[in-house]
Amino acid sequence: MRTAPGAALTQALERLQGAAIPASILERDVLPARVQGFRAADLDALTAGGDLVWIGAGALGRNDGRVTLLFRDRAAALAPQSSLDPPAGSVHDVLREHLARRGASFWPDLVQAAGTGDPHVLLRALWDLVWAGEVTNDTLAPLRAFARSARRAIRSPARPRPGALRHAGPPAGAGRWSLVADLTTGSTNTTTRAVAGAERLLDRYGVVTREAVLAEGTPGGFAGIYPVLRAMEESGKARRGYFVAGLGAAQFAEPGAVDRLRATRDSRTDPVVQTLAAADPAQPYGAALPWPATPGRPSRAAGAFVVLVDGAPAAFLERGAKTLVTFPGANPTIWADALASLAKDGRLRTIELRQIDGVPAREYPSVDALYGAGFLDGYYGPTMRG
Repeated sequence: MRTAPGAALTQALERLQGAAIPASILERDVLPARVQGFRAADLDALTAGGDLVWIGAGALGRNDGRVTLLFRDRAAALAPQSSLDPPAGSVHDVLREHLARRGASFWPDLVQAAGTGDPHVLLRALWDLVWAGEVTNDTLAPLRAFARSARRAIRSPARPRPGALRHAGPPAGAGRWSLVADLTTGSTNTTTRAVAGAERLLDRYGVVTREAVLAEGTPGGFAGIYPVLRAMEESGKARRGYFVAGLGAAQFAEPGAVDRLRATRDSRTDPVVQTLAAADPAQPYGAALPWPATPGRPSRAAGAFVVLVDGAPAAFLERGAKTLVTFPGANPTIWADALASLAKDGRLRTIELRQIDGVPAREYPSVDALYGAGFLDGYYGPTMRG
């Protein structure tokens, strides 16, 4: 029986709770990879109803930032604990004081409180507080507006303008703003957070390793949740063993997770090919697992993609879709179609390969596999347009 889109979205969000995800790939890549027929309207319905909240978890340069999605009743236990220095400045302080005193406020209220004649100064300060995890909004609209305006700022870097100004304020300032502290009041002692964090990691990964915990930036690291995992083992809620070769011996798994992995491996016939955003929590390389040796420098950068064949990396498309890195042993005739699908499915407008494994794309020994997948010979090399 197929799961209804709304129920599938809720299940996906349950599993992603606590994970810091680049805002630029959240609705384009991460959620559609988990929810067939994903609609932004379904996500908006959850935030508008107050069930779902979002919290900034660090800026990514000037043009992006990580966000954590949480169900409101779990926010106190799972909200990210920022280790960043809080933004300092007179406008930042005014915004903090106003939101603490007046509560949730719209843009005109913030303008009046800040007393600045330059709305761009106010908007930058507001988003400094967002990425620091201090301020949030009751809708996702300003987050989307920030991402759109940031892409425009790349083309015109002299003066980034996060959102056109309107009478009611810029799109990136829309909605009601409030302090994250208003969401996280409640039982937030160390033990409660550790238990909630361990349960989320088990649910998200199935098998939890030291490397996965460190990659997530879990407060206290593996040592912080190890006692909880050990207690879950003693109560039968988790199993301890050596499940993933090459990683640490202290590994914990949900009951049945290892059996499911073995069943999938033993019943497999045709190769399983997947294309994930490089920064997707389900993409383990560069985090829980090291990248295999390759001529390039793959990374978990937002905007980059990885083609996996039977769980192993086959090809890495760098941000900008102009440079491709392949991994030893990967057959291009298997992964070329998956690479082309990034443009065919609309996740990328254009893939214009100029370089593959450090050489001009046209000189790549297996370039015919790309043309066989539908790439055309463009001005710089193999090109696929959506």
